[in-house]
Amino acid sequence: MSTAAIPGAPLPVRTPGSRARGRHRRPERPEIPTGSPALVLAVPATAGPESRSVVEELLSIVRSEHTGVQAAVGYLPADGAEGEDGDDRTVAELLAMAAEAGQPTPVVVPLVPGPHGFLTELHALAAEHGATVTDTLGPHPLLAEAVHVRLSEAGLARADRARLFAIATAADGVVLTTVGGEDAAAAAGITGVLLAARLAIPVVAAALDVPGSVAGAVNHLKETGAQRPALAPLVIGPEADSELLATAAEETGCPSAAPLGAYPTVGQLIASTYLAALPTPSAEELARAEAEAAAAAGAEEGPRGAHAATQGPLEG
Repeated sequence: MSTAAIPGAPLPVRTPGSRARGRHRRPERPEIPTGSPALVLAVPATAGPESRSVVEELLSIVRSEHTGVQAAVGYLPADGAEGEDGDDRTVAELLAMAAEAGQPTPVVVPLVPGPHGFLTELHALAAEHGATVTDTLGPHPLLAEAVHVRLSEAGLARADRARLFAIATAADGVVLTTVGGEDAAAAAGITGVLLAARLAIPVVAAALDVPGSVAGAVNHLKETGAQRPALAPLVIGPEADSELLATAAEETGCPSAAPLGAYPTVGQLIASTYLAALPTPSAEELARAEAEAAAAAGAEEGPRGAHAATQGPLEG
C-alpha cells in the first residue's frame, strides 16, 4: 500500500518503481524525476461529500495520466478542525507534515479555473513554508472543450463525436458564468472566445458572485439578437456555492449546463500544471538518470543472455 493511502502518513515523494518486464511494457514517464515533490491539490472549500467526490475522481485521472506522481488533497479548514476521522487534511497541515518529515516542499495547484478570493490566503500560506503555488488552471482550450461537452450533455449544444465541434446548437448565445468577481469574469472571457469559436455563437462572461452581472450579460445577448441564451458554468464545483448557480438560472429564466466537475481534461490540466512547476533537472542529474536506466536495462538483459548461451546452437 502506498503511503498516500495511509491516513496521517507523511506526503510521499517520487521513488523509482519496479520496472515491468517484457517488450510491451509501458515506459515510465520521464517528466517526473526521482525525488520530485508531491502535488497538493488546494481545494477552495471544506471537506464534504460533494467536494470529496469531485477531487478524488480528479486525482484518479491525474494518477492514471502520470503513474509516478504522488498527490494529496488539501481543503480549507472547517472551524479549525480536521476532517472526518482525521483523513481530510488542510493545505497547511500537508505542508507542515512534509516539512516535519524532511521531504521536498510540495507543489500546490489551486483547483480553480481563474482568479478567486482564496488565492491571496493560499499564496501567503505557501510563502510561510517556501512552497510553490502554480498558476490557475485557466484560461485554456481544454476548459472550453469541457464547457462545450457540458452544454451538449444538457441538450444546449450538439457536438461532433470525433472532434467535439458543434454542428447545431439549441442555444444561440451563451453566458459563461464563473466566481471570483470581475477579475474572474475578465479571465473567463478568454476561454469564452475559444468556446465561441467552437459553437459559432456569441459567448460573454459574467461573475455569479457580482450582483446583476449574469442578468446584464443575458440582456446584452438578447439585445444583440439572441433569443435562446443559456448559462454555462466555468466552475469545477467546490469553488462555487451551488445556490449561486441555481439562483442565476432562476432569475434569468435561462437553462444552465452543469459545472465542469471531474471532466477528464480538468485532471489533465492539473497534471500538466504540476509538471510545468517542477524544477528542470541539471545535466548531471539527467546523465545520472540515464546511467541508472542503462544499468537497470543491462541487469535485465544479462541473465537472459546468460540463459541463452547455455542452450547452445540449435541442431538441424
